[in-house]
Amino acid sequence: MAALHRRMTAVLSGGVLLALIAAPLAAAAPAAPRTIAEGNGSLVMVLDSSGSMAEDDGSGSTRIESARRAVGTVVDALPDGHPTGLRVYGADRARGCTDTRLVRPVEPLDRAAVKRAVAQVEPRGDTPIGLALRRAAEDLPEAPEGSWGRRTILLVSDGEDTCGTPDPCEVAGELGGRGPSSESSGTLRIDAIGFQVDGRAREQLECIARAGHGSYHDAPDAEALARQLQRASRLSADGYRMEGERITGGRTAGDAPLIAPGQYTDTIGPGEKRWYAAELGGPADSAADDLAVTAVPQPGVPVASMDGLRLTLVRDEKYRPQCGSTWRYFGRSAGAMPITAAVSRIPSADGDRACDGAGRYLLTVERRSHADSDRGRWPVELLLATEKPLAQGAVPAHSEPDYGAGGKAAPLPTDPPRDVEGGTGFNDARGIGPGVWRDELIPAQTRWYRVRVGWGQQLRYDVEFGNEPTVDGPTGKPTRVSTEVYGPTRVPVQSAGEFGTGALYRGEPAAVSNGTVPVAWTNRWESAVRAVPVRRAGEYHIGVGLDPDAAELAENVAVGFVLRVAVIGEEKAGPEHGAPAVRERDGERDGGARRQEAGAARDGSDPGGAGWSGPAVAAAAEAATLLAIALAAVYTRSRGRPAARTRAAEDGGADRAPDGTTEGGAW
Repeated sequence: MAALHRRMTAVLSGGVLLALIAAPLAAAAPAAPRTIAEGNGSLVMVLDSSGSMAEDDGSGSTRIESARRAVGTVVDALPDGHPTGLRVYGADRARGCTDTRLVRPVEPLDRAAVKRAVAQVEPRGDTPIGLALRRAAEDLPEAPEGSWGRRTILLVSDGEDTCGTPDPCEVAGELGGRGPSSESSGTLRIDAIGFQVDGRAREQLECIARAGHGSYHDAPDAEALARQLQRASRLSADGYRMEGERITGGRTAGDAPLIAPGQYTDTIGPGEKRWYAAELGGPADSAADDLAVTAVPQPGVPVASMDGLRLTLVRDEKYRPQCGSTWRYFGRSAGAMPITAAVSRIPSADGDRACDGAGRYLLTVERRSHADSDRGRWPVELLLATEKPLAQGAVPAHSEPDYGAGGKAAPLPTDPPRDVEGGTGFNDARGIGPGVWRDELIPAQTRWYRVRVGWGQQLRYDVEFGNEPTVDGPTGKPTRVSTEVYGPTRVPVQSAGEFGTGALYRGEPAAVSNGTVPVAWTNRWESAVRAVPVRRAGEYHIGVGLDPDAAELAENVAVGFVLRVAVIGEEKAGPEHGAPAVRERDGERDGGARRQEAGAARDGSDPGGAGWSGPAVAAAAEAATLLAIALAAVYTRSRGRPAARTRAAEDGGADRAPDGTTEGGAW
């Protein structure tokens, strides 16, 4: 069966995969328009209505007619209720550098009203881009208190500013400087689309987008204009949904805020280091403490391949010893996407290491950015999760550091795909189970899913992209598709040898395979980076991304893909040695009875979640507990691996940073 699956995958034709991705399904989930989460952002389109927009665009229509149709496609694709407005300039008089007007206020989306408003716009006058941008920023409502809603200005112009004052690039820089800080909420982004422009006009629009922490896109024809408008507006509406208590990291260890298990948000600038403090328990109170940080740059803005996050965890005493360190970087210069790094404090089996004891620990989060990279501040989301120790007397099952049955040759489902819409991030990741799922990606977008994986089970999945029409044909510039899997507390599960995290994509069939080793409590003491995070049952997260430069390749607004998911192995009732298998009986689980799915979910995904979801084990004497831990340690050592590990170790094809810490590519 495994060999047959490999042969089927190898010879999968573009036509077959395209049919899976594109064919209509009876059991499809609702398509766009969608419903947007409250406070996730707002959009104002700024439309050039100067005299040049009355010219023929080469398709038999005027530029303004093509722009009206493009705006219509945008509002049809936006989520229901997304706050959307329309501002124009050059529409009211033949000459004048104050000619800009809000024709549709930024309110919950009324598609018909926006279409009526743009239909009444007639091109007449000058091009006061700078003034229009300044007024557009005033049109956007402030994000609700505590919200990270994205505020987007989407500029469409067929030429450069003809007024000179205020300078539009300077205005964009001024507005971009109002990005997120510890005192303000929300982010402001300016995207620019040049409709049949070149030379100085293109340079000015590129400058506006760069200064406004946005992206510039060329639209040589009406179809490209509609495509780029839809992409930019949907990225605004589908931005990563941040959650957590707002805090401000310290500039030094002395002013580090104290965090408890839970979720927090902050921001970080280029070259900046933030300090946070946490009171962590000893081995009797904590089996692991995970600190995961997700940075959310504006999608697609310029970044260098080695830009990213460095996390370090130390004891409070003179900031030593170092208890964990990692560096996560983008790995390529295609443009920014969300990036997650994590460090873990895992007490050793003996419980006598310097980083095992209870006390105050310090976490530093450092942003590394090249001088030519986007300088906007990044919103960050920080999760501190503590895992409770096993019950007294529990003897954990042996570790499972190898892929085994869940390797690359594992058979995956071949059912007809079901439509699904992934989430924007960890907080709204779409829950899915084993099966075949179909979704789509806009360039610079990441979709997120969560899959429950129980004790003794392992996750295995493929992401498959089919034939896609390209702007320049099949020989166009290649882009990259990516995927990554994260443990229940957002610790990245690094691939090693068996799997990769990305593949080149030219609009022709491409696939990426990934997965985990079986979930085992004792994996925490393994040295393999693929095993250490796979140490608790719960919801594992899958991220699937499409590089921003796919905007130059793909002809369609979004690119479809198929996600094949398998959860391999029999689920055990708990992490202890000899735990019985969980079986379905009359719709409920036996072997300790349903231990409630809600409880199991809390074990895997709640920020302060702890413990394990197996059956209760009778308490035993303290000596028995120590003996059980010692036996686990002896077993681990007998495999030739260290019993304790406080820093992520190398395995297989993993790379090493110049300073010796673990590094891993992100998107």
